[in-house]
Amino acid sequence: MVFSTTKEVESWLNMMPEETQKSYRRFKRVSDVLTREPEPQVGQTPKEVIWTKNKAKLYRYQPTLTKTKKVPLLIIYALINKPYIVDLTPGSSLIEYLTNQGHDVYLLDWGTPGYEDRNLKFDDYVLEYIPRAVQKVLRKSGADEISILGYCMGGTLTSIFAALHSDWPIRNLVFLTSPFDFEDTGLFSNWLDERYFNLDKVVDTFGIVPGEMIDLGNKLLKPLVNYVGPYVSLAERYENEEFIKSWSLMQKWVADGVPFPGEAFRQWIGEFYQNNKLINDELFIRGRQVKLSDIKANVLNIAAQRDHIAAPNQVEPLIEKISSTDKTFEVMPTGHVSVIVGGTAVRKTYPLIDQWLSERSN
Repeated sequence: MVFSTTKEVESWLNMMPEETQKSYRRFKRVSDVLTREPEPQVGQTPKEVIWTKNKAKLYRYQPTLTKTKKVPLLIIYALINKPYIVDLTPGSSLIEYLTNQGHDVYLLDWGTPGYEDRNLKFDDYVLEYIPRAVQKVLRKSGADEISILGYCMGGTLTSIFAALHSDWPIRNLVFLTSPFDFEDTGLFSNWLDERYFNLDKVVDTFGIVPGEMIDLGNKLLKPLVNYVGPYVSLAERYENEEFIKSWSLMQKWVADGVPFPGEAFRQWIGEFYQNNKLINDELFIRGRQVKLSDIKANVLNIAAQRDHIAAPNQVEPLIEKISSTDKTFEVMPTGHVSVIVGGTAVRKTYPLIDQWLSERSN
C-alpha cells in the first residue's frame, strides 16, 4: 500500500487498532529524530577567543553582570570529547549558570589534534599550555589570583599543574569527577593490564588514538546501558519533546569524540592506569617530581556516586595527599556526565560550585 499524502496516512491510521496507531507514531517519531531532524545547537553562551596555541583556544565568556567576582575562573576539560559539555544548552550549562552568578569564566579548549600532534605529552600540556592560559586569564581579568576547575581528566591535569606551580597565585581548585588513584579502576584494571593490553603497539600503530576507540572502551563498561539504553528510552518517551531535546544534545556530545595524542595516551595508560604513579609521588614531568602534597590552594573535590569512569574511590584519595587547610570532599547522587548536565546538576552541582567559589573569590 502506497500513500501519496500525509492525510491519506492519517485516514488509514484511523481505521487501525489503537495499539497499531501508537506503534506507527512511535516508529515515525523515532525515525525522524534519528534521520531527519537537524543537530541541536550547543555552546551558546556568548564568548570570545583571547588566546590560541596550536589547536587550543582560550575563551572568555561574556559576563552577565556588570560586577563579577574578584577571582576569575578557568575551566580545563579532558583530552577526549568536546568541552561544550560544560556549556551544553541554555538552562543546562555550568558556564551559563556561573556567569549569571557574576563569575568571570574562561575555558581552555584543547581543540582537535591531528596526526602532526602525535608527540604531544602531558609535559607539554602541564608546562606550556596551562601556564600560558593562566597567565592570559590573569592579564585579561586584571586579577591577582585565579581559580581553576578541572573536569574529568582535566582535573588530573590541573592537579599536576598546581603541584608543580605551588608558588603561582592559585587561590581555589575545583576537581569534578577527576581520577587521582588508579589502584582500582574497575573493569579498566582488567582491560588495561599490561599483560594483556599492548600499549606500545597501540600507540605506535595509530600515532594518535582514534576517538572511537576511547568511546568504545567507556561504553563497554555498561554496554546495554550505553548502546541499547538510549534508544529504548527514546522509543518509550517519544511523545516527550523536552526529553527528545535533551536526548539529542547528549547523543551529539557522546558521538563527538576527538583523537588522543599518542604520547599523551602512552603516559595516561602506562603511568596512571598501569602503574598508578600520581598518587604515589612517582610521576615525573620533564624530570620534575609531581607531589600532590605541594598543593596548598583551597580545594573542592567532587565525586559522583554512580560514576563508572572515575569512581569515588579514585577521586577521594586526593584529599589526604594535599596540604590545603581548606579542603572539602562531596559526593553527588549522579553519574560521570549527569554531574554536569541535567536536572540534578542544575539543582545540586551548579549551586554547590557557585557557593563554594563565591565564598572564596572576593
